[in-house]
Amino acid sequence: MRVLLDTCVVVDFLQRREPFCDDAYAIFLAAANRRFDGFVTAKSLTDIYYLTHRFTHDDRETRKVLSTLLIPLDLLDTAGLDCRKAISSEISDFEDAVMIETAIRTGMDAIVTRNVRDYARSTVPVCTPAELLTMLGFNEEKG
Repeated sequence: MRVLLDTCVVVDFLQRREPFCDDAYAIFLAAANRRFDGFVTAKSLTDIYYLTHRFTHDDRETRKVLSTLLIPLDLLDTAGLDCRKAISSEISDFEDAVMIETAIRTGMDAIVTRNVRDYARSTVPVCTPAELLTMLGFNEEKG
């Protein structure tokens, strides 16, 4: 299963944001154990850098975090075509529209986000971190 992670899920994991960090941690654990193929977009990575740098205040440390992040996750390019399609999309949030267009072009099976409502018009299936964990059988294992 090829899954595109929304920026919020990654930041929940990195910054241990409550009450979301447990599911985000489990998502990263599942990706590291190759229970699914996880991806982030290049555009998201720049946002993650910015938000993480505000947290660490250290460029070298922030780059180290990004390098570690890309061990269990792969990186998808956001193409100009994705942006052009997003401009004319019915999705009201432009960043979400770009994410959806990137997911469509790259053949993602799902987008994982806490903001499912914002992706209501997505043609790519969208789920929460908890829903992905259930699909992967992760929640049953925790028992």
